[in-house]
Amino acid sequence: MKIKSIILSLAVGATLLVGCGAKEEAKTTTAPAKTEVVATDAAKTDVVTTASLVNTEAAFESALSSKGTWIIATIKDLTFDKEIIVEGEFKNGKKDDAGKEVIQRKIALYTQDADRNVTARFTLTAPKLTFNSPMGSIEHGTFKGDLYVSASNFQLKDATVEGNVYFTTDEAKSTFKMDAKSKITGVQELKK
Repeated sequence: MKIKSIILSLAVGATLLVGCGAKEEAKTTTAPAKTEVVATDAAKTDVVTTASLVNTEAAFESALSSKGTWIIATIKDLTFDKEIIVEGEFKNGKKDDAGKEVIQRKIALYTQDADRNVTARFTLTAPKLTFNSPMGSIEHGTFKGDLYVSASNFQLKDATVEGNVYFTTDEAKSTFKMDAKSKITGVQELKK
């Protein structure tokens, strides 16, 4: 009986050591807002949590799809010669005060350090970006092109849109927010 207890204790101890080692390694990944996923291209994805850190147009476009992730972060400037579309409803893994899962979709155009200080900003260029996902945002970088917002509660956070922002519904326009650091160089208007 004593031998079984010792073996069980060793097995539990080994499991904890392996688990803790894996968590420590994941903490070293630099990405925005607690992201710890590295996707280097569409065919090769290393999933650690529920986000995508991308460095190619193909991986970025895949992450924007309804089968993508709640946060899409680039680690360099990306350019498209066609419209790109953000689709799907995603939960960010957090719960609100009522215990309900939080819906969110974020394009992170930056990297950050362990203290969450922005270390680099990037530019996403496309003739048209359509945002169909609710509770969406573009953060800490620049989008060059026209932005079409079809979902409610879209935000710009410390971001620049070098182009126009068109809202395709009254609700999308009335629930849009941008902070004092954000700017839009073109018009903001309803365009159904």
